Amino acid sequence: MNSKVDTFLDKAKKWQAEMKLLRKIVLGSTLTEDYKWMHPCYTYQGKNVVLIHGFKEYCALLFHKGALLKDTDNILIQQTENVQAARQIRFTNSQQIIDLESTIKSYIFEAIEIEKLGLEVPFKKNKEFDVPEEFQTVLENNSEVKKTFEALTPGRQRGYLLHFSQPKQSKTRISRIEKCIPQIIAGKGLNDK
Repeated sequence: MNSKVDTFLDKAKKWQAEMKLLRKIVLGSTLTEDYKWMHPCYTYQGKNVVLIHGFKEYCALLFHKGALLKDTDNILIQQTENVQAARQIRFTNSQQIIDLESTIKSYIFEAIEIEKLGLEVPFKKNKEFDVPEEFQTVLENNSEVKKTFEALTPGRQRGYLLHFSQPKQSKTRISRIEKCIPQIIAGKGLNDK
């Protein structure tokens, strides 16, 4: 058990009972308890397997490679369409956790086996993501932006492409692109400071 997780759970204003139940279940496995990204995280030989976190409407057990789980009970949820690997089991009360305890355990053990086997989620390549027409125009007309964008890590490129693609209106996409050009030229990702 990790003292940082104790502190996190003791201070939790919402989902405290549910997260403590989830912790007890996860600790019944061979996983090591850690505290990452300000949440209880459970690892197998240093590899992230599952994370406990709370949101406004639910708390969840997030499987880092959940896309590889069989999901025989059809309970895994992909947070957004752009999340490629992680999947959640969501809960809105303690009884749901109690009712699903054996299923949760089987999913945890399957996730551990995935780590033991060294399996990896096949991620989409950046070229599989749509480049908005407005950004494509910038890349074609500004060699400095093109050069620095292509030098960014794949994750940073993907972050920008998703950010630029979200708005429905062209003028909003253009505005986002214009605001981000200095950051791209500086070689930084969307959320880098």
